[in-house]
Amino acid sequence: MNYESYFQQLREQHLEQLKQFLTIPSISALSEHKQDMNEAAQWVAQKLKEAGMDIVEVHPTSGHPIVYAEHLHAPGKPTVLIYGHYDVQPVDPLHLWETPPFEPTIRGGKLYARGATDDKGQLFLHIKAVEALLRQEGELPVNVKFCIEGEEEISSPSLPAFMKTNEEKLATDVVVISDTSLLEKGKPAISTGLRGLCSLEVAIQTANTDLHSGTYGGGVPNALHALIELLASLHDDKGRITVEGFYEGVPELSAAMREEFAKQQFNEEKLQNHLGLDALYGEEGYTFVERTGARPTLELNGVYGGFQGEGTKTVIPKEAHAKITCRLVGSQDPVATLERISAHLHTHVPTGAKLTVTPGEKARAFNMDPSHPVLQTAADAYEEVYGTRALFTKDGGSIPIVETFSRVLSAPVVMMGFGLPDENLHAPNEHFNLENFDKGLLTIVAFLKRL
Repeated sequence: MNYESYFQQLREQHLEQLKQFLTIPSISALSEHKQDMNEAAQWVAQKLKEAGMDIVEVHPTSGHPIVYAEHLHAPGKPTVLIYGHYDVQPVDPLHLWETPPFEPTIRGGKLYARGATDDKGQLFLHIKAVEALLRQEGELPVNVKFCIEGEEEISSPSLPAFMKTNEEKLATDVVVISDTSLLEKGKPAISTGLRGLCSLEVAIQTANTDLHSGTYGGGVPNALHALIELLASLHDDKGRITVEGFYEGVPELSAAMREEFAKQQFNEEKLQNHLGLDALYGEEGYTFVERTGARPTLELNGVYGGFQGEGTKTVIPKEAHAKITCRLVGSQDPVATLERISAHLHTHVPTGAKLTVTPGEKARAFNMDPSHPVLQTAADAYEEVYGTRALFTKDGGSIPIVETFSRVLSAPVVMMGFGLPDENLHAPNEHFNLENFDKGLLTIVAFLKRL
């Protein structure tokens, strides 16, 4: 079967359908888009029916609906569960978009819209690949299930419970997810690891009111000074996190893993220049790709307090705040990590300051052995289409539900991404390169046939 010819003939039709999908402002984080979320779920369900799925169900949750579909007519063959999400990020700041975020526009071989690459465009590839196999061959080479949610961008609160209730329905030999990216144009990658996550908020209080810096300056504790001193205690001068026990569960990088990272041939100087930096930063003894893919972090995301308006206001602030997130690797326990950070902060809180620590998100890291046969099959499929075999990488980001899928369903997870790192996901002018739209369709077909 000539799938390249098939997809070329239907390319404009497929792109128009994807544009329809992208016009739906399915922003899960904003309650005013509740109806848009329902519309997006129904759109996905309809396209799965049109693709030839036997059973298509839209399951209500306490949040946004989960769409399930199946086509199970390949006895003795593997079962593949395809996961994706139809929700998207908010669009702010709106004025930075060159064209409206929910008016899909093609320019320069790229499709611009919110959700184009994360994750509507990549999810759409799977629906059309399965449809192509059924239309071209009348059957699928494997059993296929879909599980599509609308809450990935808000940490998937409803999906774990749905998975536990429907373990038998979702039972599979492999989970396939397209929500990551190639290393760069023409260089496919399969992520074999995602960092976990934990977050916390820190509040420091000193006096019961802001104070005049002339009358009280030099004689009372300053909440901002106390917070800065406390936060500075979290790292040493070599970029290492000083929290006792923080590195428990962090695996040392093997020679084989370091060799795999080196294959990426990442240009640190190019990145430094692109970002306008005088130097990169991080834990001593590791490269940029090692630091961002296989080492844990503790990052300040926001520090605020005192007067921030125009001009000068001579006050000693009574309170100061910080938001912190950690990326976790290996078997680091997010709950234990938060407890250790809290203990460190309470131990080091400066004299005269009162500390409040509020824990937030918690998610474990995900890891896969790159030698697993299903990952090797996926790498072969990329090579068939892209002409170069996919490299195995570790991604610095977190997709908490990936670890949940792997653990609850006891199945390997293959992250076959078709985005590019510079496609502005979560930012203004998000887009999807249409070269990877075309090649992604062919790669998914090749992978399912190879299984």
